[in-house]
Amino acid sequence: MSQTKYRAQILLEREQHQALSEIAAQRQQSLSHVVREIVGNYLSEYDEDVQRSQEIRAIEKLGQLRQEILAQHGPIQEDLLEDARAERDSELIDRNAISR
Repeated sequence: MSQTKYRAQILLEREQHQALSEIAAQRQQSLSHVVREIVGNYLSEYDEDVQRSQEIRAIEKLGQLRQEILAQHGPIQEDLLEDARAERDSELIDRNAISR
């Protein structure tokens, strides 16, 4: 799996360079390979953090919308909600039974 690589010059502190060099030697890999692996792991975690943040914002927005709906229309009558859920469940069960 060979990908095009791009040159990047970075400056490391002495301890960082030494630690990375030791890891590379233990793994019998190049320093560049170890750095690419570390950067790849960081970017993967960063993407996951961004995704989590977006999900949290979406949930918060849903909560705000719920509050706006409650303020505008009042509380939901639980019995109506349960009836609607039961009706939808029946529809899904019937549809599933027909498709088999």
